[in-house]
Amino acid sequence: MLEITPIPAFEDNYIWLLHRPGNPACAVVDPGDEDPVMERLETEGLELDAILVTHKHGDHVGGVGALKARWPGARVYGPVHEPVSGLDQRLSEGDQVVLEPLDAAFRIMEVPGHTEGHLAYSGEGVLFCGDTLFAGGCGRVFSGTYEQLSDSLRRIASLPSETLVYCAHEYTLANLGFAKWVEPDNQALLAREKMERERREHGAPTLPSTLALELATNPFLRTGEPTVIAAAEAWAGKPLHGHREVFRTLRQWKDRDYD
Repeated sequence: MLEITPIPAFEDNYIWLLHRPGNPACAVVDPGDEDPVMERLETEGLELDAILVTHKHGDHVGGVGALKARWPGARVYGPVHEPVSGLDQRLSEGDQVVLEPLDAAFRIMEVPGHTEGHLAYSGEGVLFCGDTLFAGGCGRVFSGTYEQLSDSLRRIASLPSETLVYCAHEYTLANLGFAKWVEPDNQALLAREKMERERREHGAPTLPSTLALELATNPFLRTGEPTVIAAAEAWAGKPLHGHREVFRTLRQWKDRDYD
């Protein structure tokens, strides 16, 4: 079975480590810092076979060069439409990454919005979505557009509901705080906040999430729900039409009044 575990980095990043028990080969996703990755791999006797990059931001790619220098045989994958240096293979929509030593394969989804060429890796029942979708929230719009991010989230929402969602930051409790502004009477959301708070109090990560849980509690995936639309319209002070307008309003509301 493919094991996926977090390597904490910086204040709230997770670098995801993929390996199979009894096999020294491994891969990492979005290594913004090489030091915790090297320490983990050396402690566990693992050899780096691949690096998967979702987007260009430094807290996701900052460790790539040093890891490649330490394990020159590791292959580095990343987005074709972003200026990420050191890539061995540039990926776009529909490409497949086959990690033979790990007996795993992932299909590439282009999910722009947070950045202009953001990728997600889908396969093995999991999704590595970088900063596009967070547990209880989503990424800010930087070099992409609101329309792109809205559309990307709707694409992710169409994946199987049992998909395990591995995002790159421990932002869950803060995100759920904003979600309660939007849907204060959402019982699934209130139950989730209690569960996630208990996890954090015991030092456990809130990730992975499931897509089913996100669809029930994450306002940025619920832009067609009457309660979410009503809350967004109340903040905007005008009627909103369609998922994109509701999404833009929610994201601006969170940016201006919550974060």
